[in-house]
Amino acid sequence: MLKLEDITIRFGGLTAVNAVNMEIGSHEVVGLVGPNGAGKTTLFNAISGLVRPSSGRIIFGNEDILKLPLHQRARRGIGRSFQIPQPMHQLTVRENLLVAQRFGTGKVDPYKIDEIMEFLNLSDKADRNAATELALTELKALEVAKALATEPRLLLLDEVLAGLEVTGKRRFMSMLKDLHQKYKLGILIVEHDIETISAMCSRVCVLNFGQLIANGPPEQVFRDPAVIKSYTGDSNA
Repeated sequence: MLKLEDITIRFGGLTAVNAVNMEIGSHEVVGLVGPNGAGKTTLFNAISGLVRPSSGRIIFGNEDILKLPLHQRARRGIGRSFQIPQPMHQLTVRENLLVAQRFGTGKVDPYKIDEIMEFLNLSDKADRNAATELALTELKALEVAKALATEPRLLLLDEVLAGLEVTGKRRFMSMLKDLHQKYKLGILIVEHDIETISAMCSRVCVLNFGQLIANGPPEQVFRDPAVIKSYTGDSNA
């Protein structure tokens, strides 16, 4: 479904992503991991349209979407969440989802919004101010709900579990597994928690200093000396 071909992203003299090749299948759940500053969010931004790569191709379906603006990528089926929740201020939870739905699909379907809110346990918060009346777990759920409202075929989740305590993480992870089964979409997830990645993902891609250094099953990748060294500085750790 998604294919990155030699994606390179430069900011002035800094190469943030260097010739990355990666593929995500239609119903695959893939983890994207690496140390802080490895280029994970920058790569997400390139896929979703917030950043224009310096070179390479981004193939979604059978189309090169490299030059498409963000809203056209959304309408082709790419949805994303952000690590720091970004609710639309002065709008209710329901209104946030309606705006996201119109942006991503060009139409409004209140019944679909009700279904998403029920699935993510937000129905009782539908008329609350999204920016001021939600707890962190609810804000995280709203981020996922906004992405789902765009009716994606590929969902990009950027550290959606960050800041949650252990029990909250496990509940949220269970919800994500149910989401994958219900909506039958591909998921690319950035997450630092190795337990979460190992439990959720059939495959893991590792970035370090903007380069892809490993790609394979979690049990194989997390034993790779190059991956261990990227985190600890010691390949024997």
